[in-house]
Amino acid sequence: MASPLSSQEASDAVGGLGWRFLLGTLRTSVPTGSLAGAAEAAALAVAACGDDADRHLRADLRPAGAVLTLQSTDRADVTALDVELAGRISAALRRAGLRTETGSGPDAPRSVQLLEVGIDALDIAAIRPFWKAVLGYDDEAGTDGPEAPLVDPVGQGPAIWFQQMDRPRPQRNRLHFDICVPHDEAPRRIADALAAGGRLVSADEAPAFWVLADREGNEACVTTWQGRDG
Repeated sequence: MASPLSSQEASDAVGGLGWRFLLGTLRTSVPTGSLAGAAEAAALAVAACGDDADRHLRADLRPAGAVLTLQSTDRADVTALDVELAGRISAALRRAGLRTETGSGPDAPRSVQLLEVGIDALDIAAIRPFWKAVLGYDDEAGTDGPEAPLVDPVGQGPAIWFQQMDRPRPQRNRLHFDICVPHDEAPRRIADALAAGGRLVSADEAPAFWVLADREGNEACVTTWQGRDG
């Protein structure tokens, strides 16, 4: 079994290919302008991956294009093979007149991203089974134990992770969104959120994450892979 790459290694390896590393995944968008075009792009990606497609590639198809995700799904991480597949996919799409990009250009609806939901809890082991059952989720691949993250088995919903609380905080929201964006997209995303009426609660852990809040104190974190290795 191939060893996972460090965040820095994964990011450096695909940055020039129009892919971005997002917390255990490689992601890119392929603009096509039609659903049929998106399906063709996905078919090219599958062909480029060959026998490895089922274990590594995921595709989300929309009329505007395809969003492609690579991950070694048996361990929920990025390995050298995922990087190799990203290169093969980008080359195959380029030959077909298509491009892999981060989706952060002026005409793009938004950059590629990964959404997680964090739930604060005093007793994670006690509440985790409820969330697993009510959402129909599974344990994240490669993890086990009563506090492990939960993931959608069909890859549609956001991952769920649990944050240990040390005391009750009834006046603070107990669920928050983590929006993982490309490291070079984070400053613009934060600036847009602040311009829209948000406030910066904390940048103590930046660039791993910035804590933002709306006018009523509901929090969300903009996160990147940076500042996490070691």
